[in-house]
Amino acid sequence: MWTRQHKQRNTGRLIIPSLCVAFLAYFGFHAYHGEFGIYSKYRLEAQTVDLQGKLDAVKARRVDLERRVQLMHEGTLEKDMLDEQSRKALNLSNADEITIMLPSPAR
Repeated sequence: MWTRQHKQRNTGRLIIPSLCVAFLAYFGFHAYHGEFGIYSKYRLEAQTVDLQGKLDAVKARRVDLERRVQLMHEGTLEKDMLDEQSRKALNLSNADEITIMLPSPAR
């Protein structure tokens, strides 16, 4: 009768734990850096704050433009507003007027 001696190997015991560690590392990496991960959440929140600031600026500009257009509607047309806009568009002034040139604000 023949008997075989089997040597116990430790590598068989490490296969399942090493696979588990690899899976956990893979999913952990993508939980942080993935498209819907933690890092992306903070980046999207910062982008939301930036875009909200731009939206507020555009809304304020729109309200200002709507107010100026309202001044030029028929029936409420103000002569001073019309005079100012025409002089600005044509770059003209009367001979007896003093013109003060101011730098335009940065946009």
